[in-house]
Amino acid sequence: MEMNKKTISSVLAASVLSLSLGGQLFAAGTGFGDLNGVTGQEKIEALQNDGLVKGVSTTSFNPQAALTNAQGVQLIAGGLQLSLAAITFEAGKVPTAHDLFPAAKEDAWYADAFVNAHFNGVELPESIDPSASMTKEAYTHYLMQALEKAGNLPMINIKPKDIADEDDLTVEYQGSIQRALVRGIVKLDAKGEFHPKAEITRAEAAVMLYDAIEFLRGELA
Repeated sequence: MEMNKKTISSVLAASVLSLSLGGQLFAAGTGFGDLNGVTGQEKIEALQNDGLVKGVSTTSFNPQAALTNAQGVQLIAGGLQLSLAAITFEAGKVPTAHDLFPAAKEDAWYADAFVNAHFNGVELPESIDPSASMTKEAYTHYLMQALEKAGNLPMINIKPKDIADEDDLTVEYQGSIQRALVRGIVKLDAKGEFHPKAEITRAEAAVMLYDAIEFLRGELA
């Protein structure tokens, strides 16, 4: 068990070297000038200072922009270092992103992330459109699946939290969302609502990833 923890810790440490919010973005410079007043500003700046996130330019993070499916999958797969290292394929042939998801291009900057996520337990729908915006509930679901896989976390019995807009949740995502709430990776708003169908912003996604990595570090300490 101890060896497993060390191995996972090494993977996590390696992951922070390659984390990015999307392809074709610019490396962070001395600081993002558009984070003042943004919720989670300190966490985003901490990720930037450690070289863990990139902006849309050297000085802009564009925090309120909607995260696309391509950026979200790349963020999760890269941040939690999902790979094919432990997976064996028949005749050594690895399916391409386009083989798995017809709307994805096999030579796109996000292609490897889609393949790695798929074979590491992240349940992306076959019909996923890389250019479409990602919802808060979908990002939470994919992030939790990747987190639990990367950390080899056991399933836990939890007391479900009351969610005011629970009727709006996609049924298949409910368990992941409840576990994310219990583990402190996401929070309800002042009215106790989750807003599952809302587009998640780049800032929200980065903050959740920060909290997920911190949670995993705590589990492996």
